[in-house]
Amino acid sequence: MKYTYYGQSCFLLEAEGKKFLFDPFIKPNPLASHIDTTAIQADYILVSHGHGDHIADLVELAKQTNAKVIGMVEVMDWVAKQGITNVHPMNFGKQKFDFGNLRMVWATHSSSMPDGSYGGNPAGFVLETAGKTIYFAGDTSLNADMKILADLYKIDYAILPIGGNFTMDVDDALVATKYINCDQVIGVHYNTFSLIEIDTEEALSKFTRENKKLFLPAIGETIEL
Repeated sequence: MKYTYYGQSCFLLEAEGKKFLFDPFIKPNPLASHIDTTAIQADYILVSHGHGDHIADLVELAKQTNAKVIGMVEVMDWVAKQGITNVHPMNFGKQKFDFGNLRMVWATHSSSMPDGSYGGNPAGFVLETAGKTIYFAGDTSLNADMKILADLYKIDYAILPIGGNFTMDVDDALVATKYINCDQVIGVHYNTFSLIEIDTEEALSKFTRENKKLFLPAIGETIEL
């Protein structure tokens, strides 16, 4: 499985010939100005919630790739109004797809669409595919519901927000690793704006001291999972 980071909370997972693009926000991000969005391919686009820093490039990339867009039902209603027909609305719970299983899970945050319409509840995802289980928390604070995931899954990698202010910070993300019983974390949602800037070296050191691994790939970098 390959993970390519596109900045903020946008990344691409590639597994057994399937490509999963999450929370597409690239063009408005000055840190991702070197990313050629016209080269991005996807079979599925997964959307955690309706905020602009998670869906800014959603419509364009959905049309470009003809990917199936998956997300909360209210977000998919908005997507459909933008002319995207290949959608799969969900709510909290699990669904089987051709690639494996996907569960939408609780995230403590807020959600609205760019036009101010209701965006439903924010969410995260647990993706089971290619023999691995990946947890993407979405935008969330630390919450006790995460403990349920340790009962349901053996999570191989957790993709967690670490920037603070709007989501968990590094310290809360470390607590979350204990809740979900996962020692390998990929950090997202940090350093894009001044309010979520972090000391990356300090973050890496904190995880190392807890005998956990924090991956912070550069924007555009691909790593093997």
